[in-house]
Amino acid sequence: MRLDLLPATASTVSVISRRRTGDPVDFAGQGAQPIGDIDFDDLTSPTLTDVQRQVLKFTESKHVEFDVDRMLAEAFDQAGVTEGLDDADGFGQRLAAHVTAIEGDGGLTQLARSSLRQRVVRLLRNRLSLSDLVKRYPEIESIPIEQPFVVVGMPRSGTTHLVNLIATDPRRRALPYWESQEPLPARGQGPDGAGMDPRYLRTRAEHDALMNTAPAVAAMHDRFPEAIEEEIELLDLDMASYVLEWHARVPDWRDYYLGLDQRRHYAYLRKVLQALTFLRGPRTWVLKSPQHCEQLGALMATFPDATVAFTHRDPAAVIQSAITMMAYSDRLRRTSIDPEWLVDYWSDRVHRLLRALVRDRDMVPAERSIDIDFHQLNGNEMPVLEELYRRGGVELTPQACRHFQQYLDGNPRGKHGRIRYDLQRHFGVSANTLRKRFDFYFDRFDVRAE
Repeated sequence: MRLDLLPATASTVSVISRRRTGDPVDFAGQGAQPIGDIDFDDLTSPTLTDVQRQVLKFTESKHVEFDVDRMLAEAFDQAGVTEGLDDADGFGQRLAAHVTAIEGDGGLTQLARSSLRQRVVRLLRNRLSLSDLVKRYPEIESIPIEQPFVVVGMPRSGTTHLVNLIATDPRRRALPYWESQEPLPARGQGPDGAGMDPRYLRTRAEHDALMNTAPAVAAMHDRFPEAIEEEIELLDLDMASYVLEWHARVPDWRDYYLGLDQRRHYAYLRKVLQALTFLRGPRTWVLKSPQHCEQLGALMATFPDATVAFTHRDPAAVIQSAITMMAYSDRLRRTSIDPEWLVDYWSDRVHRLLRALVRDRDMVPAERSIDIDFHQLNGNEMPVLEELYRRGGVELTPQACRHFQQYLDGNPRGKHGRIRYDLQRHFGVSANTLRKRFDFYFDRFDVRAE
């Protein structure tokens, strides 16, 4: 799930840095409160904090342009290279479709547009850096990506919890958030005198700004720099993922993305993983993304020896959690919040993802996969891990078990507070109404209605 939903641009960081350290945390414009239950009385008609108003005022005065040539020039400059933008497979067309979709969303704030523009430049810079690295070290493309664990499931179904848990096994390579944002160092950029990677420091500064602007995000999905992230961000270096749907209202991009042959784009993802393995091992990865639900053919063609953990949850609970986060994010991203649109779009999107999952589930051999109900990931994780490792043919060592338990002890559910969800109050719809269209999913998997 994409949860860098609230924009954190360079301008935002500049504004937030002027906020005094120690100022009280304000979750939803209601004044400081301790971590506990978080109730959004203003979810769809927000009362902005002083910091939020300051950020919007600062950014709305500057109209953001999406000039592709200028963005490319910035990317080349940041990467420190003069060539390497491979357009042999239609990348330029995908880039143009991506930008056109953003421009077609007329409800974005300038803050959101600035964040999306910076994201496009960053993706281009990362693509250039990858091409440069592989050109200098062609052996990268011979590195095997062996027997990965892949977590596949809906947003808010326990995928993040499970992938972070598995990633504590020191034998596994995972993707921390800071690395997902800047997977490859630009030429001439190395650690500072204290050994700190500038990519990590930039991500930490953006996270600090986000926590000051919208701290309730931590209770939803705290993407701190070390948190394990979806590799889907790496796939987007090829401008070929569903990620943009989480940032803007882009149904045209959804349709364009669904029409792409994802096998070649997942092959590109594999190349990025090979490059990251070359820079920093080990070779055995743990991966995860909700997008894989509708791309199991491409996933298994690319990683045929993968062991897959499918997480399952009541779709009504998934939609409720997702649209609540989207609505909260929209207080800064959009000029207005449309609860009905959020319900309609994301109910349909979850339906599409789950239809594809039910259709294609048997593409993954039963002996190398496991289906996990959400409730099994709330206090009963160890048996799940034991079965996953058994099916993957991987020894579950005492050291790995100790790391698992340490993670579980340090990350109880609700660590950053709990959101009080209320579909009827905020979105005018009941869970039962949402649930009715998902009988096919309940019939296929043993899922508990919440």
